[in-house]
Amino acid sequence: MPPADRTEERWLDMEVRGLLLDPAAETPVLLLQEVGGTIVLPIWIGQAEANAIAVALEGVREPRPMTHDLMLRILRELAADLLRVEVWALREGTFHGRLVLRRGGEETVVDARPSDAIALSVRTGATIRVAQSVIDQALDLELATNGDEKERLREWLEKARPEDLGKYTM
Repeated sequence: MPPADRTEERWLDMEVRGLLLDPAAETPVLLLQEVGGTIVLPIWIGQAEANAIAVALEGVREPRPMTHDLMLRILRELAADLLRVEVWALREGTFHGRLVLRRGGEETVVDARPSDAIALSVRTGATIRVAQSVIDQALDLELATNGDEKERLREWLEKARPEDLGKYTM
């Protein structure tokens, strides 16, 4: 179980900037951007999770509840609120997240993949927070990649047009 409270940690509020498809890896990429800032954190995610986020971003209503819609309905039936999503660690290239829930005045922390947690946050409007240490580690990983790959990633992210973001093809 992840530590419930790391008060010494600095947190950045982030928002979903959009979803893109990495043309080289043919993998969906979730882009988080610092609220009111310039830091952008790309997180490569699975196809199903990208679809779940895209559906919510685009306001698509499915005739039957999808998994994240079901999770949201369960939370509501249990009178629990999603307070925030936290991306609290980056270990061996994998991001770790958690849901911070409140029910009856009591907070509960639930381990979750960041992509699943963000799919819920998009549906609820809950805050997304990323630990500064995660941002620092992600930047270190980017610097550790070979020059060609690093340059390709930088150019790809810089060329991403605002109209491309959130227009992920399902």
